[in-house]
Amino acid sequence: MVIRIIIKQDSEIVNTTYRTSRSGVFLYSTSLTKCSEILESHMPIKPARRQKKRFRLELNWKHELRDAVMILIGSGVCGIAYSMFLVPHHIVSGGVGGLSIMVNYLTGLPVSIFYIGLNIPIFFLGLKGMGLRYTIKSLAGILAVSGFIFLFETILNIPPALPVALDSATIGGETILSAAYGGAILGIGLGIVFRGRGSTGGTDIVAQFFSKHSNVSVGVWILILDAVIITSWGIIYGIVEADFHAGIIAPLFGVLALIVNTKVVDLVLEGFSYARAAHIITKKPQEVSWAVALEMRRGVTALKGHSYFTDKNREVLYIVLTRREISYLKYVVKQVDPDAFIVISDVYEVLGKGFRPRV
Repeated sequence: MVIRIIIKQDSEIVNTTYRTSRSGVFLYSTSLTKCSEILESHMPIKPARRQKKRFRLELNWKHELRDAVMILIGSGVCGIAYSMFLVPHHIVSGGVGGLSIMVNYLTGLPVSIFYIGLNIPIFFLGLKGMGLRYTIKSLAGILAVSGFIFLFETILNIPPALPVALDSATIGGETILSAAYGGAILGIGLGIVFRGRGSTGGTDIVAQFFSKHSNVSVGVWILILDAVIITSWGIIYGIVEADFHAGIIAPLFGVLALIVNTKVVDLVLEGFSYARAAHIITKKPQEVSWAVALEMRRGVTALKGHSYFTDKNREVLYIVLTRREISYLKYVVKQVDPDAFIVISDVYEVLGKGFRPRV
């Protein structure tokens, strides 16, 4: 294909003809001598198919092996949470695991069968939006969790960690503890799987699918799906047990397990806030910087700022340090500039010299 382009450059009319092909654009004829400059300035962007190869991460087998081990360990921990705490006490905390416990309560069939049976269709539902590595790791997580539940529940027949209530009238402290312990252990397992860049399937994939076809965020869809599952469990349990009071109490255990689970997952992923970031606005930025550098052996970064109150440009000092150093930082800064404005904020992770990396 031949394209003729007329360009006005430095009051000269340039009549240029380009011949295009899959490999790029070639100059066919032109009235200017500096053809290459014109060609480079109007060269189209290379095909996206070729650019993707530049940014594709190389496969690191060491990291992939580490991820596989973490997914396997995390799946085993999830299996313990289901087999020893959540399933025996019929604690439904949402998700595919909660649906599997509901079906187990109604039919008596193993939870592992329904866990994998419900997850596989959901997995294929969200398959289009997944990358190859995440797809493999998600499928491995689904199969591993289901396998560990089957191992602990059916083959090894591990008993519940706490006594199980005989009927709805005897539900008490053991069920509350099972909800708390089960939610915490499940959160640890899921957090380990997520840190291995894997997944255990579940309603998260359904929420992502619904979010793509609506104006509702993924987080809201997850909340809606979990609320529907937990509420349905309360209705079903109340009808089967013929106890209205039990139908109200049973979902509360699921809510407790869900809250604990969510908090523990965040804790495993982000860890305790072991570092702090300080923003310091001072009239003596150089003196404060030198004092911090010499007294605390910490680096200081100066950011450009503007005060709209005084209409003056000022430097904002940015410092990352540990929790133990906060009190000493305030002491050092106040010794140099008593009027300094200091803002302390949490930092979940720091990668760099002077701070230990997370595992």
